[in-house]
Amino acid sequence: MSDVTLAVAPRPEPNVTTTTTTTSDAKLEQKPQQRHHQPPQAAMGGVMGSLRVIELQLVAFIMVFSASGLVPLLDLIFPAFVSAYLIALSRLAFPAHGTTTIGSQEIFQGSWLFRLYVVVGTTVGLFLPLAYVLGGFARGDEHAVRSATPHLFLLAFQILTENVISGLSLFSSPVRALVPLLYTVRRIFVISDWIQDVWINKALPANAQFKDIAWFWFGRGLAAANLVYFSTNVFCFLIPQFLPKAFERYFRERDEIQAKTFEDKRSTAANKSQPTDKKDD
Repeated sequence: MSDVTLAVAPRPEPNVTTTTTTTSDAKLEQKPQQRHHQPPQAAMGGVMGSLRVIELQLVAFIMVFSASGLVPLLDLIFPAFVSAYLIALSRLAFPAHGTTTIGSQEIFQGSWLFRLYVVVGTTVGLFLPLAYVLGGFARGDEHAVRSATPHLFLLAFQILTENVISGLSLFSSPVRALVPLLYTVRRIFVISDWIQDVWINKALPANAQFKDIAWFWFGRGLAAANLVYFSTNVFCFLIPQFLPKAFERYFRERDEIQAKTFEDKRSTAANKSQPTDKKDD
């Protein structure tokens, strides 16, 4: 998944075990049976039934950010536009082939260095900005809260969208790869506004105490670190590596399906021609 997706494993497929029952005539019959620890009913229905605890927390963050009045209107409607665009792509441009199981939908598998890169992105992009916003509330620094909240709002929506889409076979790999790309590009512009707020529009008082100076430079450094990290992420990972790998996987699966379909048709035609040849003899 993306650079700052939380460490959430793909949704497991229902576990199925095989039990053996003996009939009176010593025949063995295998019957699929679900494990007892699995809930007897299916998901609660719709997307909400499949949301896990971390996703419900993200929904809570999104609702709080939306109701706070700290997120601009453009950023509020951006997730709706992205969701509609992704659904249109999944139906019109890149429909799912239906051969990929939920457990094997991971597009990019990196080394330990890549996992470290993801941890750094999660810390810089999510945890530290969240601490900055909460610290701004505690200090009464409305300027800091208003500067970083749009970035957190879009990032929460990005993680939620990625986690939901990763559990649905409806979306193909190119569509899923576009989620972090679209959101990250938008967030770069949002972070640029954050940079302007803390580096240009906010000045440090002349008689500021040490804790105020440290807080001031923490905000500046955090905004700059987010801009550097996510700009690097877009131009050095998402565009040159992540997106091509998603398209390569998609078209390889399509070619394999087309080749298999052609072989099935040819074998069917050959089987039909054999009885006709026998009748002629």
